[in-house]
Amino acid sequence: MAEEEIISAVSGQVDQFQSIYQLLGSSESLQIAFTVLVVGIIGIVVVYRTFSRWVRHQKFHYVRPHLSRFVRVIVLPVFGIVLITSVNFYIQSFSLFDGNDSLVSEENSLSPSETFAKILNTINILVIGYTIAHLIPIILTKKEKSNLEKEDFEIWKESRGFLDDNGDLFHKCYKWIPPKSTPEDMTDEEFMKNMETEEGKKILEEFRTAKGLPIGSYEQLVKDPFEEWKKSERKKYLKYYDDCISGNNQSGKKLRTGQEIEEIFPIDVWREEKRFNGFDPIIAGCKPPGYAQRKRKDLPKSISQILPLGIFVAVVLGVVNWWGVDLILLATATGGLAIGIGLALQETMQSYFAYIVIRKDKIFAEGERVQLDTGYNGYVHKITPRVTFIRNALNESYAIIPTRQLVNSQIINYSKEIKIVPATVDVGVSYLNNPRQVAAILVKVGKRAMKEVIDEKGKHLIRQQRCPYLDKNQPSCGCDKDIHVDINQPIVRFNKFNDSALDFSLWVYVRDYGAQFKVKTSMRIIMYEEFKKYDIRIPWPIRTIYQGDEKREYDEINKLDEQRNKVIDKYGLGDLGHGNSEE
Repeated sequence: MAEEEIISAVSGQVDQFQSIYQLLGSSESLQIAFTVLVVGIIGIVVVYRTFSRWVRHQKFHYVRPHLSRFVRVIVLPVFGIVLITSVNFYIQSFSLFDGNDSLVSEENSLSPSETFAKILNTINILVIGYTIAHLIPIILTKKEKSNLEKEDFEIWKESRGFLDDNGDLFHKCYKWIPPKSTPEDMTDEEFMKNMETEEGKKILEEFRTAKGLPIGSYEQLVKDPFEEWKKSERKKYLKYYDDCISGNNQSGKKLRTGQEIEEIFPIDVWREEKRFNGFDPIIAGCKPPGYAQRKRKDLPKSISQILPLGIFVAVVLGVVNWWGVDLILLATATGGLAIGIGLALQETMQSYFAYIVIRKDKIFAEGERVQLDTGYNGYVHKITPRVTFIRNALNESYAIIPTRQLVNSQIINYSKEIKIVPATVDVGVSYLNNPRQVAAILVKVGKRAMKEVIDEKGKHLIRQQRCPYLDKNQPSCGCDKDIHVDINQPIVRFNKFNDSALDFSLWVYVRDYGAQFKVKTSMRIIMYEEFKKYDIRIPWPIRTIYQGDEKREYDEINKLDEQRNKVIDKYGLGDLGHGNSEE
């Protein structure tokens, strides 16, 4: 019975479209109108492509990229709708359907004019649906970029300006108001002395308490600091753009606009590059053509990029239903095929739903350091609905794993939420050295490393409660930010009495998994320097038979005993000097 209904429904649609075909063949005027429609659509597409290429060469495409995309999307459908509506008006106005009523079967409830108008309206609906499907992602992207811009502004406020600001923009927007009472970690005398001079007030403005908190407050000097900051950022970009096209850049040549492989960053990409690079200035012509595209080519598509397809499919289904095709019967007719495809793509669908779970529950994301239950350790490079790519930290290999397997695997995520990782260095010292003195010197090694070990941007690799830069009246590098657990470092442990040495370990916490390797190397170098300075000896892993030399060696070591005790007085023993300390 169901099969008869499906066949009857499909036959009715076929008869209807056969009548439309006969209708078109019966009138030269209709044929001319359709020819004009087809030629007009082809002409509009050609003009649109030319217009789109022209827009991509214009300055506003780079300065207002979202507006440029909006214009390029809206032009084609507007002209298409105008053309189709004009043809429809022409056909209806000149009564081209007179005498053609007999061409339509009695079962068809629409007259020839109504049927023809419905065809043209269908095309209009599809064009409008296509337009909306592509405009919504542009609007969502613009909103997302605006939110990111507000976050950048907050970072600018916290940093009291960026390096490439024109003048002291921050203090043109905000005035610092000193505190009324002496802050923590400062004496009354020191506070009053600083309050007497402008230089002293600058010191107080940069001061941070032991908890990393600023003192005083800020008074707004302009009506809308956010707008002032946006104007400043736009001026920076315009200078970058002018340097690119004038040849006054690092490449030494005039960079071209509108290239398939982009040579100039649009302003939204320019902002993103600044964000990725810690808001350092972007130098014109410093990156090769297509740098931004290659950098982002392996990133998975966001929901806003997939949204147009879903919206357009929904529009198509609505149009099909409007023409009288029963979607339930259509689904029933294709149900067997769908079941067959589903069985064939069973593993693919499992991976797809696993991909959704990973994204929704934020198990891991691109750029995070993970270790699989197989022991493979690396960075998540790309997550797709089919496979996930994990890149070895030394770039020696890629692990390509079906995404569905990762949901059921044990995964260690080193980058999730608590972004502190211990860096531990083990060392053995001579039995002739005093363990308390050794512990104090190791504390000194750890404190030196906390201040001295930095990356190429000058940021400390070791996490600490108070950034050392604050003591120099400089902004924090961020090593004291987002610490959600109590840490007290460096940590020194006297592990055991070994066969030929007293075994110690020195711990510090670093900002991410990869930072520990440079920190360990630097701590070993500092440790070597300090041990040599204070004659802390690292014994050879051999058995030594002393024949009256032990006293002489003991006396040699004791020559620097007073200096080593001064290290204890200055640096203490860390938490090694406290009893009942938890591991």
